[in-house]
Amino acid sequence: MTGDTAVPYGTPEAPRVAVRGEAQLEHDPEIARIGIQVSARGKDRRTALEDLTRRNNAVLDLIKSYGDAVEKLATGAFSISPELTQHSRGERVRAYHGGVYITAELTDFTALGELTTRLADLELTRVSGPWWSLRPDSPAHGEARREAVRDAVRRAREYAEALGSRLTALLELADIGAENVSPYGMPAAPGGMRAAAFGVAQTETAPPLDLEPQRQTVTAQVNARFTMTPPELQAPTLS
Repeated sequence: MTGDTAVPYGTPEAPRVAVRGEAQLEHDPEIARIGIQVSARGKDRRTALEDLTRRNNAVLDLIKSYGDAVEKLATGAFSISPELTQHSRGERVRAYHGGVYITAELTDFTALGELTTRLADLELTRVSGPWWSLRPDSPAHGEARREAVRDAVRRAREYAEALGSRLTALLELADIGAENVSPYGMPAAPGGMRAAAFGVAQTETAPPLDLEPQRQTVTAQVNARFTMTPPELQAPTLS
């Protein structure tokens, strides 16, 4: 055989060491997402739609009034469906039910408590959340990856030193994942607000909810392979 054919497991002159580097860091959340469900019920379809439209507009106007504190606002679902009279021989409609589901992402957590309280004070409006998260491009992920690489180098160096060797070269560095354990936009972990009340609007505004942001855990893992100098292996001494 000729050329620089790679030897998969190293050689006595250039042994290889393979390690996994890991990191787990905690960071304050950057985004809070809430879900708002607006409902309406009427004896006819037109009445249900009109009430739903009015309440939906009231919710959107309220959220938009918070300006830059709201980073994203989107309508996720809309429905209008008939409720049939029970035990009726024909398909007689008893009422119509309508619903709109809205999601909002906020970066100002001081405004979050006030907004959720005001939303929950609106007619037939249900608020759920918040779901805390980091941004997908948050610097926290890069910090975790760098720490995982440093951990891999530390582990490899410790193995080499245990053999009286030292690292000479990096052969491979493989990223096997760096992710937020609370996936972006998914249900809240324990400790977050799960749901706010829904009902008829009151004459006085309720005090803002005091919502404590939940710290996010960011993890990263890498596989690394190094070459090292030949170990200083000593033969056992015969007595």
